[in-house]
Amino acid sequence: MTGKTVGILGGLGPLATAYFMELVIHHTVAARDQDHIDMVVSNHATIPDRTDFILGRSPLNPLGAMIGDAKKLEAYGVDFVVMPCNTASFFFDEIRQSIGIAMVNIVEEAVRYARETVPGLSRLGILATDGTILSGTYDQECSKQGITAQHPTDAQAQVLMHIIYDEVKAGRRGNTTELLGVIDAMLADGCTAVVLGCTELSTMCQSSTALRAPGIIDSLYALARRTILLAGKDFRE
Repeated sequence: MTGKTVGILGGLGPLATAYFMELVIHHTVAARDQDHIDMVVSNHATIPDRTDFILGRSPLNPLGAMIGDAKKLEAYGVDFVVMPCNTASFFFDEIRQSIGIAMVNIVEEAVRYARETVPGLSRLGILATDGTILSGTYDQECSKQGITAQHPTDAQAQVLMHIIYDEVKAGRRGNTTELLGVIDAMLADGCTAVVLGCTELSTMCQSSTALRAPGIIDSLYALARRTILLAGKDFRE
C-alpha cells in the first residue's frame, strides 16, 4: 500500500515539532528508510505567541501566518495536515476551512485516545497553557465525547505556565517533580486521568518514564498515532 504524505504545520514550538517527528518515526513499523512516512514540515518558529493573543496580551494574531503555512503545505502536495500544538487548536476551524485537504485536530485525538484507553473515564484533567484553558477547546471536545473536563487550580496553572514558558520553551529541562505534583493533585481531586494538553509538556516524556504511566495521556503521542494510521502505515507500540 502506498503511504500518504503528511504536512506538519509546526514551529509551535520548534522542540515539540521535532519531538512529534521523532514519535512518528519511532512508532512507524519500518524495516528500512523507504518504509517510513514522507513528511513535509513547516517549522515556522516566528509565528506570534498563541496564548498571548488569546488572552489579549498581544495584538499580533497568529492566524494569518498559520493559514499561509497550511496553504503552502497543500500546494506542495501533502495528503493531509497535522498541527502539533494544542493552544493553536483555537484557530483550527479557520485553518481547516482555508484548505481543500483534511486536517487532524490534536485535541480531538487526545480526548478520543483517553476515552479508548482509560477504563471508566469520566473526568479528564487538562494540563495546558492558560490560552488553551480559556479557549475551551478541551471542554468542548470532552463534552462531545461524554467526558467532564477539569481545569487546574490557579496555583496549578501558574506551575504549568512556568514549566512551559520559563523552562521548556526557554531551552531548559522542565521540572518533572513539579509537573508530577500537579498531576497527583488533580488525580486526588477526582480526575480519572489527566492529559498533557501542551506539546511542551509532551516533550518531557522523553526523559521521564513516570510521565508515561497509565492515566497520563500524552496529546502528542495520540496525534502521532493517528498520523501514522492515516498515512497508511502500521503503528508500533
